[in-house]
Amino acid sequence: MSTIGDSSGTGSTEPEGTPDRENSTVADSQVPDIVDSDEEESEEERLSRDLVFDVLKNRRRRYALHYLRRAEDTVQLSELAEQVAAWENDIEVEAISAAERKRVYTALYQSHLPKLDDADIVDYNQNRGIVELSDAADQLDVYLDLETGRDVSWYNWYLGTAVAGFGLLSGAWLGLPPFSAMADVLLATVVVAAFAAVAVAHTYHARLSNTAGETPPEVAEP
Repeated sequence: MSTIGDSSGTGSTEPEGTPDRENSTVADSQVPDIVDSDEEESEEERLSRDLVFDVLKNRRRRYALHYLRRAEDTVQLSELAEQVAAWENDIEVEAISAAERKRVYTALYQSHLPKLDDADIVDYNQNRGIVELSDAADQLDVYLDLETGRDVSWYNWYLGTAVAGFGLLSGAWLGLPPFSAMADVLLATVVVAAFAAVAVAHTYHARLSNTAGETPPEVAEP
């Protein structure tokens, strides 16, 4: 029996499953867009270094963040203000005066906490007077945990660079290999580059030390 004109379609040469493969191709083409979108959102959630430096340049904000890190939960603004006031005056919470408490409370309420909230570092409910750290606050840990009490002896680095540069130039002047084979301009460039590298490292370290890393004073127990 001839199959020509058979309405069952058994004689069709069209491969089965083509629509599924087309749908799969369309879905695969959408995956990069979704991945790129997730990467863009992740980059937007990262705090810029300028923002971190601006936030942490104020000691009162640093103290507030230290306390919130220790609390690891929602904190009442009054409680936060009392502890920050005690740290600023290096006394116990029970010893702070009403004026000291009010001064810190007002500053946190009107200025510092709104600024941290705008930076998405804390979740601050001004009406209820409660505050807690946001997920983005974890990015500040590397700055808040800096130890400023142990400084780098930068004068040793400068002295060492000067001695090394003097030795390099002396070797070239005395004709000692391989220094004698180096051009004067190259020798001068190496010495200047070494001093520049130390100066850049010193500047970066000083900026970090002045911006963050100051931990609140711990009041000794009587």
